[in-house]
Amino acid sequence: MDDELQLNVPLLRRRVPNLTTAARSAGLRAATVSNLCTGKIPIGRAEVKTLVALATLAGCSLDELIIRGSGLRMIETGIKALDLFAPVVRGGTVGFVARPNMGQLVLLAELMHRMKKRGFATVYWDTGSDASGINHIQTQSQFVHTSQGDLYNCIVNLRDEKDIFLGVDRSTVLSGELLSLQDRLREAGARPITIALVDIKCEVVDDQWAYGPLDTLWRFDADMISRNIYPAIDPIGSTSTVLEGAHLEAAHLTLQQRARKLLRRYRELRPLVTAQGLEKMTETDQQLYKRGERLESYLSQPFFVSEPYTKKSGEWVSLYEAMDDVKRILDGETDNIGPAELSFKGRLEVHS
Repeated sequence: MDDELQLNVPLLRRRVPNLTTAARSAGLRAATVSNLCTGKIPIGRAEVKTLVALATLAGCSLDELIIRGSGLRMIETGIKALDLFAPVVRGGTVGFVARPNMGQLVLLAELMHRMKKRGFATVYWDTGSDASGINHIQTQSQFVHTSQGDLYNCIVNLRDEKDIFLGVDRSTVLSGELLSLQDRLREAGARPITIALVDIKCEVVDDQWAYGPLDTLWRFDADMISRNIYPAIDPIGSTSTVLEGAHLEAAHLTLQQRARKLLRRYRELRPLVTAQGLEKMTETDQQLYKRGERLESYLSQPFFVSEPYTKKSGEWVSLYEAMDDVKRILDGETDNIGPAELSFKGRLEVHS
């Protein structure tokens, strides 16, 4: 879409230091070039000859000069629970809401690993915490910086070539440092930065608003952890702005709603089944309970960063593979498979 396109300003200014003078020499109006750089003139309204002239000045292709902006598009992580229920928004901010020892730092380390494999530049803003798990995040991050100045320079040097995935503690929100960094980077233009905010001190367990504006919220679930289901992301309480409007494919949205409805009913039935037994439920509720149990087990997944500890190989499951598997579970095609067979696996195995 045209409103998702923008000029790669850092690339342009790096390659054409005297942009205004060079633009005039190429027969372009300085005001037009300035307005394109600041976004006052949308790329979709620019004349093709203007864009071609700028690409020629920069010695680059139009594909390098024109990049995707921060339209609401999801970043696929290969993690079933996230991609299905609360996708990461490219250029957005993700907030982790968790109690201690719920695995939020492991999840951030895993995301660093996966984003790096996808070609993102992974950056961690180290605020000096010695919390258990920080070392894993540092190991999986390509760049680790402690000062805002060093972090800014690092990102500016990277972001015209790659998308940035930045991990940072909530303390930078409270101090105002993150907002200051974002303001400075906004002026620099170019590719959007996707930010993952963790609460290392776990001070906002019951307050999702404490991060400020979020595009994706991942709420960790204590009950899932008590049953050893990881990642313990609540598929009902977690959400994403990419779910709003027409940003998801209709098939994804429809399947997600079906899955959430089933899991909600399953959770309603769990205390009753524990107290009275499954045989006391109606035949319909028994079926819903068992399918909900299978779906919840299927959403568990082994991580690459946890391989040395779990002895299970990490699994990447594409969104469309996960959608296909979830549809089979919802439609009853796996009713002959026990939940344990679906736990900590990648794709659903095909049973004849």
